[in-house]
Amino acid sequence: MAVPEHWITLKMIELRSVISRPVFNAGCGSVLNENGKVEMDAAIMDGRDLTAGAVAAVNNIANPVQLARLVMTESEHVMLISDGAMHFAEHCGIKPAPEKYFYTPDRVAQLEEARRRHKIMLDHDDADEDSEDQKYGTIGAIARDQQGNLAAATSTGGIVNKRMGRIGDSPIVGAGLYADNETCAVSATGYGEEFMRSVISKTISDFIYMKGMNAEEATKAGIEYLTRKVKGRGGVIVIDKDGNCASGLTTKKMIHGWIEQGGKAVVRF
Repeated sequence: MAVPEHWITLKMIELRSVISRPVFNAGCGSVLNENGKVEMDAAIMDGRDLTAGAVAAVNNIANPVQLARLVMTESEHVMLISDGAMHFAEHCGIKPAPEKYFYTPDRVAQLEEARRRHKIMLDHDDADEDSEDQKYGTIGAIARDQQGNLAAATSTGGIVNKRMGRIGDSPIVGAGLYADNETCAVSATGYGEEFMRSVISKTISDFIYMKGMNAEEATKAGIEYLTRKVKGRGGVIVIDKDGNCASGLTTKKMIHGWIEQGGKAVVRF
């Protein structure tokens, strides 16, 4: 999975319309797996009661986060994958998008480059594999409404040239996202395997719950933990129960933004 090009706080009702454009590694414009196919992951979580919905390894779904929300609200489950998720989408009346909708020349070229180099690649990897001057395309969103309810969502196409069936951290509660009204909402993204092994989103929430930290303190502690334990590459955005926003990253850049406590929009690089 990859780090977001654009993160912005959204109300829960707005999460269903998370942007899907070719410049992002989600929905239309998702990266391609080893077989030249699109497999997407997405999740959403409601901090009021810890309900969550997730889908993984889905295709032909224009906005996977919408399907994830239906898993949360219209099923007894938290996660559905692959054929099961697609069958559920049909049951819910979601019409599949044609395969050509998802493909862009840039993604095809990325896959060809990854195959040439015999490796998997984060979205927009530079030719110099050790370079940190990279852009990333996964989408994440977190929000706190006027009643103090928290929510989080993520959507991604994963890693270029990934193995068929590979699932990253984006749809994993506690890894790629977490939301609890008692603590915070988190969206985390980077190398998914590292974020799953460190359960980074829940770890940040636990720093707030167990140590009384605010968003900035917990984010700093979480990034330190991610680096120390697994040398994780990526970043997080966090909004705590009091409406304080924070971000942290181990990569050179992560374009993101927020509107904090009804104030002016903040955009950071």
